[in-house]
Amino acid sequence: MKLKILPPTLRPNYRYLILDIKSEKPLSKNELISAIWEASIHLYGELEISNFNLWLMRFFDGKDNIFKYEENVNNFFYYKAVLRCQRNFEEKVRNSLTMLYRYKGKKIAISTIGKSGTVKSAVNKFINPLNK
Repeated sequence: MKLKILPPTLRPNYRYLILDIKSEKPLSKNELISAIWEASIHLYGELEISNFNLWLMRFFDGKDNIFKYEENVNNFFYYKAVLRCQRNFEEKVRNSLTMLYRYKGKKIAISTIGKSGTVKSAVNKFINPLNK
């Protein structure tokens, strides 16, 4: 018996937040994921963030030449990422990210550059706007 796919009207709608990350020390993708979850849990709790459906779609550390990357400028490391969340929860996710300023002894600052409906348009519009 073949499994049926949910029709588009029953699927959850997602939005993609483009993050600009500045860290005092090098940061890996897994450390960023746990930092985002920790900040969200501290602000809203597990019950509320289960509605967010957070997922880190892409993590750009500058080694793949997607965006202009200058390592260790002013003693900081710069990264960009695409974070998926469910529609209508974007502001709560942004609020939890602003509360994050330190993770495991590392200073970290996360700001949201923009919001998009697809990953492809998010990367083309906000991360590498010159490569259209």
